[in-house]
Amino acid sequence: MEKPQPDEPCYIISVAARLVNMHPQTLRYYERLGLIEPSRSRGKIRLYSARDVERLKQIHGYVNDLGVNLAGVEVILNLTERMAEMEAELSRIKAELEAHVAARGDSTKHEGQHGNGI
Repeated sequence: MEKPQPDEPCYIISVAARLVNMHPQTLRYYERLGLIEPSRSRGKIRLYSARDVERLKQIHGYVNDLGVNLAGVEVILNLTERMAEMEAELSRIKAELEAHVAARGDSTKHEGQHGNGI
């Protein structure tokens, strides 16, 4: 059997709740607060992805292990997402810069070989 993709909605609320040791009503509450946003089937059934389940585990850890309130959890999750976006952007810019430097280095080598360099 093929493993689902991280963003593929595949768990109904009762299964997702069992996977994270929470009551389904807690998942509904977290959704109302905007901490989690499960997909919906055509029949409006909540479907959670593996990524949603991981996020619920993070929330559970912040609340139960670290004693963070839900407003704090929201801030932590938003900052973590923003940091991930910035890291991806930094990686993209770094790759562009490295490609530019490499291309410039190649053109400098070619100019030096043909006597056109400064």
